[in-house]
Amino acid sequence: MANRSGSADLPLHGGRVPAWLGQRMARLGAVMSEAIVHHYGRDELLRRLAHPFWFQSFGAVMGMDWHSSGITTSVIGALKRGLEPLAGELGIRVCGGRGRHSRSTPAELVAAGEKAGFDGAALARSSRLVAKVDSAAVQDGFDLYLHGFIVADDGKWTVVQQGMNGDRGTARRYHWLSEGLESFVDAPHAAIEGRRQGEIVNLADRRAAKARDAQLELLAILGPDGLAREAAAMERGATGAPSAEPMLPHLVMPDHHDVRSGDVILRRLQGTLAAAADAGPKDFPELLLVPGVGARTLRSLAMVAEVIHGAPCRFADPARFSLAHGGKDRHPFPVPTKVYDKTISVLKTAVEQAKLGRDEKLRAIRRLDEQAKRLEAHVSGPSLEAVLAEERLRSNDYGGRSIFGWEPVAGAADAA
Repeated sequence: MANRSGSADLPLHGGRVPAWLGQRMARLGAVMSEAIVHHYGRDELLRRLAHPFWFQSFGAVMGMDWHSSGITTSVIGALKRGLEPLAGELGIRVCGGRGRHSRSTPAELVAAGEKAGFDGAALARSSRLVAKVDSAAVQDGFDLYLHGFIVADDGKWTVVQQGMNGDRGTARRYHWLSEGLESFVDAPHAAIEGRRQGEIVNLADRRAAKARDAQLELLAILGPDGLAREAAAMERGATGAPSAEPMLPHLVMPDHHDVRSGDVILRRLQGTLAAAADAGPKDFPELLLVPGVGARTLRSLAMVAEVIHGAPCRFADPARFSLAHGGKDRHPFPVPTKVYDKTISVLKTAVEQAKLGRDEKLRAIRRLDEQAKRLEAHVSGPSLEAVLAEERLRSNDYGGRSIFGWEPVAGAADAA
């Protein structure tokens, strides 16, 4: 049985992803997905996408706002664009999206089923049920506006959908995984992300089975009008409160944009820096023979490698992964486009060679992650503030860019 695995508070942010970043997100998301499928198979990619902490870290390493609701929309959109050309090869298809795209999900599933050979009509029904459960059976004050349905050619699937509460300025993300799913109305979620904000009516909880049965019985006896009268009378005379759900692990995403020391597990960051700066030049010739790859690119590759290979416990601090490629709003620093492009290039080359049976580069990237984990237990290094200061100082060298434009040469603005 699939159960809730955690929750997170996601500040609700507007705005759009600029084209220069959206194109890179699609390319990086696609090649990382290819690497995961190559190492672990399609089922594991679906499991990762159904894990709320991993999903947030995945978006952060892509250069999106590390803590906001925008990660959900941008990651689903990037995967849809990036994986579409690879659908026949990988056997993974992304349907739906935000707004009007979410409403086209059933038709897209039927069309995908005709191409891949699975029952698209049955999955279209599943899509509608998933949306109905999180919009009607779970009454938590969040209105759904995004529905992403990721399906493999064998019919297994993951759903990531999100609702908003405009009055509170927050979003809640819901994760579903078909693996082990036995019922759409009996504790079906892989995870629900969002801050606890008062009482919630959750008829999809397994403890609500008797309540669901009783509702059907009352509807047959009293009819809709009679039920409305009884509900009004109960509301006037209610004195008790429903019992609370058991506490689950949850990720609280703060309101502040800047990445602070409390947002990052420093020893893990220092292990990554050490693997890139110290071990990299000696131990990873397969990567360093690629022109333009130095310690800065290796740092990004090490973080990408952890998202590909890391265990669930490694993603308690999604902010750390924003240090791979920054963020479009200059938090924690402008997106280093030269580093981003080199990361994609190295990873793409490694995946393409692995398809031909030459997996030296892909194994070298995996060793970056292994080396970082070994080093973090005993290395020391710069503070988070020092890392961010150096990154901002060299932003122009790295092709730093944000929604505010290209980063000037350090000191140029002051001189002007």
